[in-house]
Amino acid sequence: MIPEPFATRLRALRTTMETLALDTMLITVPENRYYLSGFRAEDMYLTESSGQLFIGMDRQALLTDFRYEEQAASEAQGYELVIYREGWTQVLPDLLRSFRTRRLGVEAHHLTLERFRQLEQALRDVCPQGELWGEEALVEKLRMIKTASEIETMRQALRLTEAVFAQVWQDLGSGRTEKQVAWAIEKGLREAGAEGVAFPPIVASGPNGALPHAVPTDRRIREEDAVIVDLGARYNLYCSDMTRTWLGPKVPQKLKEIYRIVQEAQRAAMEAIRAGVDSHAVDGVARRIINGGGYGSAFGHGLGHGIGLAVHEKPGYGKKTSVVLQENMVLTVEPGIYVTGLGGVRLENMVRVTATGCDCLSRNEWFLDDL
Repeated sequence: MIPEPFATRLRALRTTMETLALDTMLITVPENRYYLSGFRAEDMYLTESSGQLFIGMDRQALLTDFRYEEQAASEAQGYELVIYREGWTQVLPDLLRSFRTRRLGVEAHHLTLERFRQLEQALRDVCPQGELWGEEALVEKLRMIKTASEIETMRQALRLTEAVFAQVWQDLGSGRTEKQVAWAIEKGLREAGAEGVAFPPIVASGPNGALPHAVPTDRRIREEDAVIVDLGARYNLYCSDMTRTWLGPKVPQKLKEIYRIVQEAQRAAMEAIRAGVDSHAVDGVARRIINGGGYGSAFGHGLGHGIGLAVHEKPGYGKKTSVVLQENMVLTVEPGIYVTGLGGVRLENMVRVTATGCDCLSRNEWFLDDL
């Protein structure tokens, strides 16, 4: 028997499969594999897999190798366990035959060309009229709406992140290097109970702040710097994500002006969020404020992204991406301005979409209101 919440998720997937006339679905994305089965193993690289799910309309199987046999048997309850010894291709023909696969759906955004060809050959050998159907983000779309349990887990991940950030925030003016601050974040999150970081921390001081995804360097933080600090934790497999910008006591007035514009843009965007609103319109609210401040070309990325089992997941939303927001989607709101040679400012909150607005999951103690 499939336990909850995985049984409900499988039913939802099978409803979608039926709509697409897929009799079998191959799941290779690690987050989707966990979402549907409870199997927690991670993949080190795209070319190395700890397992795949075969989902039929009335049965389901987990393919893995001997390294994960005991873990899979414990975690993926209700799944048939198929163990391969010399690669998954050795079990594919029998599996396709036993599932009576004719139209096989694959996660096109994750499958390598080599694996696609292996599947294609195996299906052709078993059923010459069989068809591979590449479907992008089918399970990810199911993951967009979070349950109360998922939201609570992300709240806990965020509380843990904020506790560590509070310690780091106090020391930003002490002349430490970006790398030292980044290590303090990673060490603090681990010691506080996180499974790890949701992504490598970004600590970008002075002119390095003009790079939205800057990599920490040996540069020492100075009194005239703005410092973008972007961090997140993984807790019980779910992610948090937050960004604050520290302004040194001697920061140029222009960076204070930029900070005020970014803060206004974020607040206005959050006020525009509610179920039924087009995400593109929300992005436009923030972008109009930044454009009006004269920095439109310096806000090059989207307003935010979905977050959950992956730190960046659907729904993505930005300048061109459009999705109708639904209740219990969890998103980031993170406008930013980046000026070459000077630095940058980014502010990021996590919010839950509600019927009438949004529930801000993030604490706001580290916003600067007295500039």
